[in-house]
Amino acid sequence: MNGLSFELAPSAPTPDPNRVDIACFTGYVARRATPLPVAVRAALAEARWTDGPYARPQPELEALLQLPVVVESWGAFDALFAWDARPVGVGGRTCASYLGAAVRSFFANGGRRAVIVRCGDPWPYLEPAGTRAAQRSARLAALLAPDASPMDPSSWLGIAHLSGLPEVALLCLPDLPDLCAAEPALVDVAIEPPASPEVFVECSANTAAAVEEDVGLRDLAPPRADHAGFIAWRDALGSARARLASRHRELLLLAALPLPMPGARNADNWAQADFHAYLENAGVLAAPDSSNGGRAAASAFVQLAWPWLKTRHSADLPGTLEAPDGLLAGLLAINALARGTFRSVAGSRLASVSGSEPLLSWSGIAETPSDRLAQRVCVIAPSVDGWTLHSDVTASADEAWRAGGVSRLMGAVLRAARRTGEAAVFEASGPALWQRVTRSMEQLLSAFWREGGLGGASPDEAFSVRCDRSTMSQNDLDNGRLRAEVSILPVAAVERITVVLDLTGGGAADALSEPLREVA
Repeated sequence: MNGLSFELAPSAPTPDPNRVDIACFTGYVARRATPLPVAVRAALAEARWTDGPYARPQPELEALLQLPVVVESWGAFDALFAWDARPVGVGGRTCASYLGAAVRSFFANGGRRAVIVRCGDPWPYLEPAGTRAAQRSARLAALLAPDASPMDPSSWLGIAHLSGLPEVALLCLPDLPDLCAAEPALVDVAIEPPASPEVFVECSANTAAAVEEDVGLRDLAPPRADHAGFIAWRDALGSARARLASRHRELLLLAALPLPMPGARNADNWAQADFHAYLENAGVLAAPDSSNGGRAAASAFVQLAWPWLKTRHSADLPGTLEAPDGLLAGLLAINALARGTFRSVAGSRLASVSGSEPLLSWSGIAETPSDRLAQRVCVIAPSVDGWTLHSDVTASADEAWRAGGVSRLMGAVLRAARRTGEAAVFEASGPALWQRVTRSMEQLLSAFWREGGLGGASPDEAFSVRCDRSTMSQNDLDNGRLRAEVSILPVAAVERITVVLDLTGGGAADALSEPLREVA
Protein backbone atom coordinates (compact mmCIF):
# COMPACT_ATOMS: atom_id res chain seq x y z
CA MET A 1 0.00 0.00 0.00
CA ASN A 2 1.43 3.39 -0.97
CA GLY A 3 2.45 5.63 1.90
CA LEU A 4 2.36 2.83 4.49
CA SER A 5 5.50 1.33 5.94
CA PHE A 6 6.22 -1.03 8.82
CA GLU A 7 9.17 -1.01 11.18
CA LEU A 8 9.93 -3.86 13.53
CA ALA A 9 10.39 -2.66 17.09
CA PRO A 10 13.74 -3.73 18.57
CA SER A 11 13.63 -6.02 21.55
CA ALA A 12 14.16 -4.48 24.96
CA PRO A 13 17.89 -4.35 25.80
CA THR A 14 18.94 -6.92 28.38
CA PRO A 15 20.97 -5.61 31.32
CA ASP A 16 24.54 -6.92 31.22
CA PRO A 17 26.55 -6.41 34.44
CA ASN A 18 29.69 -7.74 32.70
CA ARG A 19 30.00 -4.68 30.46
CA VAL A 20 32.09 -1.73 31.62
CA ASP A 21 31.23 0.70 28.81
CA ILE A 22 27.63 1.68 29.65
CA ALA A 23 27.13 5.30 30.66
CA CYS A 24 24.26 6.86 32.62
CA PHE A 25 23.35 10.44 31.72
CA THR A 26 21.23 12.11 34.39
CA GLY A 27 19.83 15.59 33.88
CA TYR A 28 17.29 17.82 32.20
CA VAL A 29 15.88 17.29 28.71
CA ALA A 30 12.42 17.65 27.17
CA ARG A 31 10.33 14.69 26.03
CA ARG A 32 9.11 14.57 22.43
CA ALA A 33 5.33 14.53 21.91
CA THR A 34 5.40 11.03 20.46
CA PRO A 35 3.95 7.73 21.69
CA LEU A 36 6.25 5.50 23.67
CA PRO A 37 7.79 2.77 21.47
CA VAL A 38 6.71 -0.77 22.24
CA ALA A 39 10.22 -1.76 23.31
CA VAL A 40 10.50 1.10 25.81
CA ARG A 41 7.08 0.37 27.28
CA ALA A 42 8.01 -3.31 27.61
CA ALA A 43 11.28 -2.43 29.37
CA LEU A 44 9.44 -0.23 31.86
CA ALA A 45 6.93 -2.99 32.51
CA GLU A 46 9.70 -5.55 33.03
CA ALA A 47 11.34 -3.24 35.57
CA ARG A 48 7.95 -3.01 37.37
CA TRP A 49 7.54 0.73 36.84
CA THR A 50 4.08 0.24 35.27
CA ASP A 51 2.54 -1.98 37.97
CA GLY A 52 3.26 -3.32 41.42
CA PRO A 53 4.15 -1.40 44.58
CA TYR A 54 6.57 0.98 42.83
CA ALA A 55 4.41 1.83 39.79
CA ARG A 56 4.67 5.42 38.61
CA PRO A 57 1.63 7.47 37.52
CA GLN A 58 0.70 7.20 33.84
CA PRO A 59 1.65 10.84 33.01
CA GLU A 60 5.14 10.24 34.41
CA LEU A 61 5.46 7.04 32.38
CA GLU A 62 4.49 8.78 29.15
CA ALA A 63 6.82 11.68 29.93
CA LEU A 64 9.65 9.30 30.95
CA LEU A 65 10.05 11.48 34.03
CA GLN A 66 12.55 10.18 36.61
CA LEU A 67 12.69 6.78 34.92
CA PRO A 68 15.76 5.00 33.51
CA VAL A 69 15.56 4.49 29.73
CA VAL A 70 18.15 2.50 27.77
CA VAL A 71 19.12 3.79 24.31
CA GLU A 72 21.62 2.11 22.00
CA SER A 73 22.00 4.78 19.32
CA TRP A 74 21.71 8.50 18.80
CA GLY A 75 18.64 7.91 16.66
CA ALA A 76 16.88 6.10 19.50
CA PHE A 77 17.62 8.99 21.87
CA ASP A 78 16.53 11.60 19.32
CA ALA A 79 13.21 9.80 18.79
CA LEU A 80 12.35 9.99 22.50
CA PHE A 81 13.75 13.29 23.71
CA ALA A 82 13.43 16.86 22.40
CA TRP A 83 17.06 17.58 23.21
CA ASP A 84 17.15 20.47 20.69
CA ALA A 85 14.13 22.37 22.09
CA ARG A 86 15.52 24.17 25.14
CA PRO A 87 14.10 27.71 25.14
CA VAL A 88 16.68 30.46 25.08
CA GLY A 89 14.26 32.86 26.72
CA VAL A 90 14.22 35.69 24.19
CA GLY A 91 12.76 35.89 20.71
CA GLY A 92 11.34 32.37 20.72
CA ARG A 93 14.76 30.90 19.99
CA THR A 94 15.81 27.45 21.10
CA CYS A 95 19.12 25.72 21.69
CA ALA A 96 20.33 22.24 22.52
CA SER A 97 20.19 20.95 26.08
CA TYR A 98 23.49 20.05 27.69
CA LEU A 99 22.30 16.51 28.40
CA GLY A 100 21.38 16.09 24.73
CA ALA A 101 24.74 17.47 23.61
CA ALA A 102 26.60 15.08 25.95
CA VAL A 103 24.67 12.04 24.69
CA ARG A 104 25.29 13.13 21.09
CA SER A 105 29.01 13.41 21.74
CA PHE A 106 29.00 10.06 23.57
CA PHE A 107 27.63 8.18 20.56
CA ALA A 108 29.70 10.23 18.08
CA ASN A 109 32.90 9.20 19.86
CA GLY A 110 32.21 5.48 20.08
CA GLY A 111 29.60 4.90 22.81
CA ARG A 112 27.26 1.96 22.24
CA ARG A 113 24.74 1.99 25.09
CA ALA A 114 23.50 4.69 27.43
CA VAL A 115 20.93 4.94 30.20
CA ILE A 116 19.00 8.22 30.34
CA VAL A 117 17.38 9.48 33.56
CA ARG A 118 15.28 12.53 32.72
CA CYS A 119 14.85 14.77 35.78
CA GLY A 120 12.55 17.26 34.05
CA ASP A 121 12.39 19.86 31.31
CA PRO A 122 15.33 22.23 30.91
CA TRP A 123 14.75 25.76 32.13
CA PRO A 124 15.13 28.74 29.75
CA TYR A 125 18.77 29.57 29.30
CA LEU A 126 18.12 33.27 29.94
CA GLU A 127 15.96 33.56 33.05
CA PRO A 128 14.79 36.60 35.04
CA ALA A 129 17.44 37.89 37.42
CA GLY A 130 17.73 35.82 40.56
CA THR A 131 15.73 32.85 39.26
CA ARG A 132 18.73 30.59 38.62
CA ALA A 133 20.12 31.01 42.14
CA ALA A 134 16.67 30.67 43.72
CA GLN A 135 15.90 27.44 41.88
CA ARG A 136 19.35 25.85 42.23
CA SER A 137 18.60 23.83 45.35
CA ALA A 138 15.40 22.31 43.94
CA ARG A 139 17.06 21.47 40.63
CA LEU A 140 20.03 19.87 42.38
CA ALA A 141 17.72 17.85 44.64
CA ALA A 142 15.97 16.30 41.62
CA LEU A 143 19.39 15.42 40.21
CA LEU A 144 21.23 14.20 43.31
CA ALA A 145 18.28 12.75 45.29
CA PRO A 146 19.77 13.34 48.75
CA ASP A 147 16.79 11.77 50.57
CA ALA A 148 16.38 8.66 48.40
CA SER A 149 16.75 5.22 49.95
CA PRO A 150 18.56 2.49 47.98
CA MET A 151 16.04 -0.04 49.28
CA ASP A 152 12.93 1.95 48.28
CA PRO A 153 12.50 2.36 44.48
CA SER A 154 9.51 4.64 45.03
CA SER A 155 11.96 7.25 46.36
CA TRP A 156 14.42 7.01 43.48
CA LEU A 157 15.15 10.25 41.66
CA GLY A 158 18.16 11.25 39.58
CA ILE A 159 21.30 9.33 40.48
CA ALA A 160 19.40 7.25 43.07
CA HIS A 161 18.32 5.10 40.11
CA LEU A 162 21.86 3.69 40.05
CA SER A 163 20.71 1.33 42.81
CA GLY A 164 18.68 -0.49 40.15
CA LEU A 165 21.19 -0.19 37.29
CA PRO A 166 23.97 -2.74 37.92
CA GLU A 167 25.09 -2.54 34.28
CA VAL A 168 26.14 1.14 34.48
CA ALA A 169 29.89 1.80 34.69
CA LEU A 170 30.11 5.55 33.91
CA LEU A 171 28.04 8.43 35.32
CA CYS A 172 27.68 11.87 33.72
CA LEU A 173 25.81 14.91 35.08
CA PRO A 174 25.94 17.23 32.04
CA ASP A 175 23.75 19.99 33.54
CA LEU A 176 25.85 20.51 36.66
CA PRO A 177 28.04 23.38 35.32
CA ASP A 178 24.96 25.21 34.02
CA LEU A 179 23.12 24.64 37.30
CA CYS A 180 25.89 26.33 39.26
CA ALA A 181 26.70 29.07 36.75
CA ALA A 182 26.09 32.78 37.23
CA GLU A 183 23.37 34.53 35.25
CA PRO A 184 24.25 34.22 31.51
CA ALA A 185 23.86 37.18 29.19
CA LEU A 186 23.77 38.30 25.59
CA VAL A 187 27.08 39.46 24.17
CA ASP A 188 28.00 41.55 21.15
CA VAL A 189 29.09 39.49 18.18
CA ALA A 190 31.11 41.01 15.37
CA ILE A 191 29.87 39.77 12.00
CA GLU A 192 32.60 39.39 9.44
CA PRO A 193 31.64 40.58 5.96
CA PRO A 194 31.62 37.90 3.26
CA ALA A 195 34.86 37.60 1.34
CA SER A 196 33.50 38.55 -2.10
CA PRO A 197 34.85 40.98 -4.74
CA GLU A 198 33.35 44.46 -4.98
CA VAL A 199 30.79 44.87 -7.77
CA PHE A 200 28.88 47.88 -9.15
CA VAL A 201 25.19 48.00 -8.17
CA GLU A 202 22.77 50.51 -9.68
CA CYS A 203 20.91 52.79 -7.33
CA SER A 204 17.21 52.09 -6.92
CA ALA A 205 14.42 53.91 -5.18
CA ASN A 206 12.96 50.56 -4.14
CA THR A 207 16.02 49.19 -2.35
CA ALA A 208 14.94 46.34 -0.05
CA ALA A 209 15.61 46.57 3.66
CA ALA A 210 18.84 44.94 4.77
CA VAL A 211 18.41 41.46 6.25
CA GLU A 212 20.17 40.92 9.57
CA GLU A 213 22.69 38.14 9.32
CA ASP A 214 22.08 35.14 11.53
CA VAL A 215 24.76 34.78 14.20
CA GLY A 216 23.41 31.51 15.51
CA LEU A 217 24.02 31.21 19.25
CA ARG A 218 27.31 33.06 19.31
CA ASP A 219 25.60 36.01 20.98
CA LEU A 220 24.88 33.90 24.07
CA ALA A 221 27.63 33.78 26.66
CA PRO A 222 28.40 30.17 27.66
CA PRO A 223 27.61 29.23 31.29
CA ARG A 224 30.34 30.59 33.57
CA ALA A 225 30.71 30.15 37.30
CA ASP A 226 31.91 32.81 39.71
CA HIS A 227 33.72 31.74 42.88
CA ALA A 228 30.47 31.04 44.73
CA GLY A 229 29.28 28.99 41.75
CA PHE A 230 32.47 26.93 41.80
CA ILE A 231 31.94 26.16 45.47
CA ALA A 232 28.33 25.10 44.73
CA TRP A 233 29.56 22.91 41.85
CA ARG A 234 32.29 21.40 44.05
CA ASP A 235 29.80 20.57 46.81
CA ALA A 236 27.27 19.06 44.38
CA LEU A 237 29.90 16.95 42.66
CA GLY A 238 31.28 15.94 46.04
CA SER A 239 27.81 14.83 47.16
CA ALA A 240 27.49 12.65 44.06
CA ARG A 241 30.99 11.24 44.65
CA ALA A 242 30.13 10.46 48.29
CA ARG A 243 27.02 8.56 47.22
CA LEU A 244 29.04 6.48 44.75
CA ALA A 245 31.74 5.86 47.36
CA SER A 246 29.21 4.48 49.84
CA ARG A 247 27.02 2.45 47.47
CA HIS A 248 28.55 2.14 44.00
CA ARG A 249 32.32 1.98 44.29
CA GLU A 250 32.68 0.33 40.89
CA LEU A 251 31.25 3.38 39.07
CA LEU A 252 33.33 6.19 37.58
CA LEU A 253 32.00 9.75 37.77
CA LEU A 254 32.88 11.91 34.75
CA ALA A 255 32.48 15.67 35.05
CA ALA A 256 33.35 18.77 33.05
CA LEU A 257 34.93 21.60 35.01
CA PRO A 258 32.86 24.82 34.82
CA LEU A 259 34.10 27.77 32.82
CA PRO A 260 35.33 30.47 35.24
CA MET A 261 33.88 33.93 35.12
CA PRO A 262 36.38 36.46 33.73
CA GLY A 263 37.16 39.11 36.32
CA ALA A 264 39.71 41.67 37.34
CA ARG A 265 42.03 41.06 40.31
CA ASN A 266 39.77 38.55 42.00
CA ALA A 267 39.37 34.81 42.40
CA ASP A 268 37.76 34.50 38.97
CA ASN A 269 40.72 36.19 37.29
CA TRP A 270 43.03 33.88 39.21
CA ALA A 271 41.10 30.93 37.78
CA GLN A 272 41.78 32.23 34.28
CA ALA A 273 45.50 32.68 34.95
CA ASP A 274 46.32 29.40 36.75
CA PHE A 275 43.39 27.02 36.81
CA HIS A 276 45.28 24.26 38.65
CA ALA A 277 46.20 26.61 41.52
CA TYR A 278 42.64 27.92 41.66
CA LEU A 279 41.15 24.41 41.85
CA GLU A 280 43.48 23.54 44.70
CA ASN A 281 42.67 26.77 46.54
CA ALA A 282 38.91 26.21 46.05
CA GLY A 283 39.19 22.70 47.50
CA VAL A 284 38.12 20.98 44.27
CA LEU A 285 41.27 18.82 44.24
CA ALA A 286 41.35 18.23 48.01
CA ALA A 287 40.93 14.72 49.35
CA PRO A 288 37.55 14.09 51.05
CA ASP A 289 37.89 14.29 54.84
CA SER A 290 36.19 15.69 57.90
CA SER A 291 37.35 19.24 57.12
CA ASN A 292 35.17 19.39 54.01
CA GLY A 293 32.41 17.10 55.22
CA GLY A 294 33.62 14.34 52.90
CA ARG A 295 32.13 16.20 49.94
CA ALA A 296 35.33 17.08 48.05
CA ALA A 297 35.42 15.91 44.45
CA ALA A 298 38.97 14.55 44.42
CA SER A 299 38.80 10.77 44.25
CA ALA A 300 40.21 7.79 42.41
CA PHE A 301 36.72 7.28 40.97
CA VAL A 302 36.26 10.80 39.56
CA GLN A 303 37.66 11.98 36.23
CA LEU A 304 37.45 15.70 35.46
CA ALA A 305 37.66 17.03 31.88
CA TRP A 306 38.81 20.40 30.55
CA PRO A 307 38.45 22.73 28.59
CA TRP A 308 35.12 23.38 26.84
CA LEU A 309 35.20 22.60 23.12
CA LYS A 310 34.13 23.82 19.72
CA THR A 311 33.16 20.77 17.69
CA ARG A 312 31.41 20.06 14.43
CA HIS A 313 28.12 19.80 16.36
CA SER A 314 28.44 22.52 19.01
CA ALA A 315 26.91 25.38 16.98
CA ASP A 316 23.51 24.72 18.60
CA LEU A 317 24.84 25.46 22.11
CA PRO A 318 25.29 28.83 23.84
CA GLY A 319 28.59 30.35 22.79
CA THR A 320 28.95 27.39 20.37
CA LEU A 321 30.82 25.52 23.12
CA GLU A 322 30.13 22.06 24.51
CA ALA A 323 31.34 20.53 27.74
CA PRO A 324 33.91 17.72 27.29
CA ASP A 325 32.36 15.09 29.60
CA GLY A 326 30.23 13.43 26.89
CA LEU A 327 33.23 13.16 24.58
CA LEU A 328 35.34 11.62 27.36
CA ALA A 329 32.57 9.11 28.14
CA GLY A 330 32.47 8.03 24.49
CA LEU A 331 36.24 7.58 24.35
CA LEU A 332 36.24 5.46 27.53
CA ALA A 333 33.32 3.37 26.28
CA ILE A 334 34.85 2.46 22.92
CA ASN A 335 38.22 1.91 24.60
CA ALA A 336 36.64 -0.61 26.99
CA LEU A 337 35.07 -2.51 24.09
CA ALA A 338 38.03 -2.41 21.71
CA ARG A 339 41.16 -2.45 23.88
CA GLY A 340 40.22 -3.02 27.52
CA THR A 341 39.02 -0.54 30.12
CA PHE A 342 42.37 -0.61 31.94
CA ARG A 343 44.22 0.85 28.96
CA SER A 344 44.77 4.59 28.75
CA VAL A 345 42.94 6.77 26.25
CA ALA A 346 45.61 9.48 26.48
CA GLY A 347 46.85 10.39 23.02
CA SER A 348 43.46 9.88 21.36
CA ARG A 349 43.04 12.11 18.32
CA LEU A 350 39.84 14.18 18.30
CA ALA A 351 38.92 14.88 14.69
CA SER A 352 35.62 16.56 15.60
CA VAL A 353 37.27 19.27 17.75
CA SER A 354 38.20 22.57 16.12
CA GLY A 355 38.73 24.93 19.07
CA SER A 356 38.38 25.39 22.81
CA GLU A 357 37.71 27.92 25.56
CA PRO A 358 40.23 28.61 26.87
CA LEU A 359 42.86 27.58 24.33
CA LEU A 360 45.50 25.60 26.21
CA SER A 361 49.13 25.30 25.23
CA TRP A 362 50.77 21.93 25.63
CA SER A 363 54.51 21.71 26.16
CA GLY A 364 55.07 18.41 27.95
CA ILE A 365 56.93 20.31 30.69
CA ALA A 366 55.41 19.75 34.14
CA GLU A 367 56.15 23.30 35.31
CA THR A 368 53.61 24.98 33.02
CA PRO A 369 50.03 25.56 34.30
CA SER A 370 48.44 23.34 31.62
CA ASP A 371 50.82 20.48 32.29
CA ARG A 372 50.34 20.72 36.05
CA LEU A 373 46.61 20.64 35.49
CA ALA A 374 46.98 17.51 33.36
CA GLN A 375 48.28 15.62 36.40
CA ARG A 376 44.78 15.72 37.93
CA VAL A 377 42.47 16.58 35.02
CA CYS A 378 41.88 15.04 31.57
CA VAL A 379 43.17 17.87 29.38
CA ILE A 380 42.37 18.42 25.70
CA ALA A 381 44.70 20.66 23.71
CA PRO A 382 46.05 21.03 20.17
CA SER A 383 49.23 19.21 19.16
CA VAL A 384 51.23 18.84 15.97
CA ASP A 385 48.89 16.03 14.92
CA GLY A 386 45.67 17.89 15.72
CA TRP A 387 43.45 18.11 18.79
CA THR A 388 44.37 15.44 21.32
CA LEU A 389 43.35 14.13 24.72
CA HIS A 390 46.69 14.60 26.46
CA SER A 391 45.96 12.98 29.83
CA ASP A 392 43.79 10.16 31.15
CA VAL A 393 43.88 10.69 34.90
CA THR A 394 41.66 10.69 37.94
CA ALA A 395 41.32 13.57 40.38
CA SER A 396 42.82 11.50 43.21
CA ALA A 397 45.20 13.23 45.61
CA ASP A 398 47.10 9.92 45.82
CA GLU A 399 49.63 9.60 43.01
CA ALA A 400 49.27 5.80 42.89
CA TRP A 401 45.61 6.26 41.87
CA ARG A 402 46.18 8.99 39.26
CA ALA A 403 46.22 6.76 36.17
CA GLY A 404 42.66 6.46 34.86
CA GLY A 405 43.19 2.87 33.78
CA VAL A 406 44.08 1.82 37.33
CA SER A 407 40.77 3.05 38.74
CA ARG A 408 38.80 1.52 35.88
CA LEU A 409 40.60 -1.78 36.47
CA MET A 410 39.68 -1.67 40.14
CA GLY A 411 36.09 -0.86 39.17
CA ALA A 412 35.99 -3.98 37.01
CA VAL A 413 37.38 -6.06 39.90
CA LEU A 414 34.76 -4.68 42.31
CA ARG A 415 32.02 -5.35 39.75
CA ALA A 416 33.14 -8.99 39.44
CA ALA A 417 33.30 -9.31 43.23
CA ARG A 418 29.71 -8.07 43.45
CA ARG A 419 28.52 -10.74 41.02
CA THR A 420 30.39 -13.41 42.99
CA GLY A 421 28.74 -12.20 46.18
CA GLU A 422 25.26 -12.21 44.68
CA ALA A 423 25.70 -15.81 43.51
CA ALA A 424 26.85 -16.98 46.95
CA VAL A 425 24.39 -15.10 49.16
CA PHE A 426 22.45 -18.19 50.30
CA GLU A 427 25.46 -20.49 50.73
CA ALA A 428 26.87 -21.37 54.12
CA SER A 429 30.15 -19.64 54.89
CA GLY A 430 32.86 -22.29 55.13
CA PRO A 431 36.01 -23.60 53.45
CA ALA A 432 34.10 -24.75 50.33
CA LEU A 433 32.63 -21.29 49.70
CA TRP A 434 35.92 -19.58 50.54
CA GLN A 435 37.76 -21.68 47.97
CA ARG A 436 35.08 -21.01 45.34
CA VAL A 437 35.33 -17.25 45.90
CA THR A 438 39.12 -17.42 45.72
CA ARG A 439 39.08 -19.39 42.45
CA SER A 440 36.54 -17.04 40.89
CA MET A 441 38.63 -13.96 41.66
CA GLU A 442 41.85 -15.68 40.58
CA GLN A 443 40.33 -16.59 37.20
CA LEU A 444 39.22 -12.99 36.66
CA LEU A 445 42.60 -11.53 37.62
CA SER A 446 44.43 -14.10 35.48
CA ALA A 447 42.42 -12.89 32.49
CA PHE A 448 43.42 -9.29 33.23
CA TRP A 449 47.06 -10.35 33.54
CA ARG A 450 47.01 -12.19 30.21
CA GLU A 451 45.52 -9.12 28.53
CA GLY A 452 48.26 -6.88 29.94
CA GLY A 453 46.24 -5.08 32.60
CA LEU A 454 48.44 -6.31 35.47
CA GLY A 455 52.19 -6.16 35.86
CA GLY A 456 54.53 -8.92 36.97
CA ALA A 457 56.22 -11.74 35.11
CA SER A 458 53.72 -14.29 36.40
CA PRO A 459 50.25 -14.37 37.95
CA ASP A 460 51.84 -14.86 41.37
CA GLU A 461 53.66 -11.53 40.97
CA ALA A 462 50.61 -9.80 39.47
CA PHE A 463 48.03 -10.56 42.16
CA SER A 464 47.08 -12.53 45.23
CA VAL A 465 43.71 -13.51 46.68
CA ARG A 466 43.04 -14.64 50.24
CA CYS A 467 39.70 -15.76 51.62
CA ASP A 468 40.09 -17.87 54.76
CA ARG A 469 40.16 -17.57 58.52
CA SER A 470 43.07 -15.13 58.29
CA THR A 471 40.78 -12.55 56.62
CA MET A 472 37.79 -13.10 58.93
CA SER A 473 37.27 -12.91 62.65
CA GLN A 474 34.95 -15.14 64.64
CA ASN A 475 32.57 -12.19 64.88
CA ASP A 476 32.48 -12.03 61.05
CA LEU A 477 31.64 -15.73 60.85
CA ASP A 478 28.95 -15.47 63.54
CA ASN A 479 27.28 -12.56 61.70
CA GLY A 480 27.38 -14.09 58.21
CA ARG A 481 30.14 -11.85 56.82
CA LEU A 482 32.66 -13.16 54.34
CA ARG A 483 35.80 -11.14 53.70
CA ALA A 484 38.35 -11.58 50.93
CA GLU A 485 41.60 -9.69 50.50
CA VAL A 486 42.69 -8.97 46.93
CA SER A 487 46.09 -7.48 46.14
CA ILE A 488 46.95 -6.46 42.57
CA LEU A 489 49.83 -4.79 40.75
CA PRO A 490 48.31 -2.65 37.97
CA VAL A 491 50.63 -2.31 35.01
CA ALA A 492 50.37 1.51 35.13
CA ALA A 493 51.14 1.83 38.84
CA VAL A 494 54.41 1.65 40.73
CA GLU A 495 52.79 0.29 43.87
CA ARG A 496 50.73 -2.75 44.73
CA ILE A 497 47.12 -1.98 45.64
CA THR A 498 45.22 -4.00 48.24
CA VAL A 499 41.48 -3.92 48.80
CA VAL A 500 39.37 -5.81 51.34
CA LEU A 501 36.04 -7.02 49.97
CA ASP A 502 33.15 -7.59 52.34
CA LEU A 503 30.34 -10.02 51.44
CA THR A 504 27.45 -9.21 53.77
CA GLY A 505 24.27 -11.11 54.40
CA GLY A 506 22.55 -8.98 51.77
CA GLY A 507 24.76 -10.45 49.06
CA ALA A 508 26.56 -7.22 48.16
CA ALA A 509 30.32 -7.33 47.88
CA ASP A 510 31.85 -3.98 48.69
CA ALA A 511 35.16 -2.41 49.59
CA LEU A 512 35.24 -1.64 53.29
CA SER A 513 37.21 1.57 52.84
CA GLU A 514 39.38 3.38 50.35
CA PRO A 515 41.69 0.68 48.89
CA LEU A 516 45.01 0.35 50.65
CA ARG A 517 48.48 0.49 49.11
CA GLU A 518 51.55 -1.56 49.79
CA VAL A 519 54.97 -0.67 48.44
CA ALA A 520 55.87 -3.33 45.88
